[in-house]
Amino acid sequence: MKQLFALVFAGIVGGLITLGGYSLLAPQPTLPVTQDNAYAQAVRNVNVSPAMANAPFDFKEAAAKSMPAVVHISSKIAQPTSNRQDPFRFFFGDSYGGGQPQGGTGSGVFYSSDGYIVTNNHVVANADEVEVTLYDNRTYTAKVIGTEEKSDLAVIKIEGNDFPTLDFSNSDEAEIGEWVLAVGNPFDLTSTVTAGIVSAKGRSINLLGGGKAIESFIQTDAAVNPGNSGGALVDAEGRLLGINTAIATRTGVFSGYSFAIPVNLVRRIADDIIEYGSFQRAYLGVEISELDGDYARELGLPITQGVVIEKLVEGGSAKMSGLLPKDVIVGVNGREIKSVPELQEIIGQAKAGDIMDVAVNRNGEELSLPVRLKPE
Repeated sequence: MKQLFALVFAGIVGGLITLGGYSLLAPQPTLPVTQDNAYAQAVRNVNVSPAMANAPFDFKEAAAKSMPAVVHISSKIAQPTSNRQDPFRFFFGDSYGGGQPQGGTGSGVFYSSDGYIVTNNHVVANADEVEVTLYDNRTYTAKVIGTEEKSDLAVIKIEGNDFPTLDFSNSDEAEIGEWVLAVGNPFDLTSTVTAGIVSAKGRSINLLGGGKAIESFIQTDAAVNPGNSGGALVDAEGRLLGINTAIATRTGVFSGYSFAIPVNLVRRIADDIIEYGSFQRAYLGVEISELDGDYARELGLPITQGVVIEKLVEGGSAKMSGLLPKDVIVGVNGREIKSVPELQEIIGQAKAGDIMDVAVNRNGEELSLPVRLKPE
């Protein structure tokens, strides 16, 4: 028995020595990167400051900056003007009844500290009463300063000073894949923040009826629902990047994509509304269509992207500057133009009297022409 015990003991000791030696000699495995660390590493390449890039990334700072600057808007219309289906109706959660006051809710963003608020036109259109509730639950009666239906923007004002505002981002420099937050009041759930990325730029969804409408939306996958309309789209540093306006949906609720008006366009229109009461729009004076592969072959062109001038308006800016039918606009002021919404956006940001450097492809040859924009 003693001999058997000695053999067993010797086997155990030998095994322990073997395991110990392997542990010392074998290469040590590295710890796997956690999901949080991988997430932080991935976002260091987006448009954030070096100070933010050196820290684990989250949206706390951006949310804290943006929430106080976003307000809840409630509007009432005493006499509904029409029973037709409103394409924006799903943003309000309102009830249309025979002869009953019509009301709805949405969001807005402080544009200046003295009480100017930017929102969507469809949030306050035809409203007889507009009430604004702030992040700290103070309520104010607001006055509609002006609206711009063809871009779906409006400016309202409440009395007071020292209201919280946001820094402005540069929407022209926003990149696909960049992180964004949508801040608003979906379903009357005040001060709600959702996150996503920029999915596309220069997107038109034919929401505003075409023609003179300016549709060049920033498309994101941040969740936006009824009540978010007019709220803030902010970048990862909490700067205002756009005004949330619409969603692509078959159900009336978020289905994967939302659309925001770029802040550079918002600023151009809002500044005019505040100064003049309306948008003082400049026009190029053209009828246009989008170039694609088939049209390029028809025109015998070596390019497949751009905006084709189909017709010149008599006395318009384009005709006075020497542009011709079938010229393909490929750039304005050094910015590449690939689509109709991109052209509409950059012209929409300009003022009457501005001289634009318009690059066109004419019969396969590229040339640049200065165009002085005229008012409508």
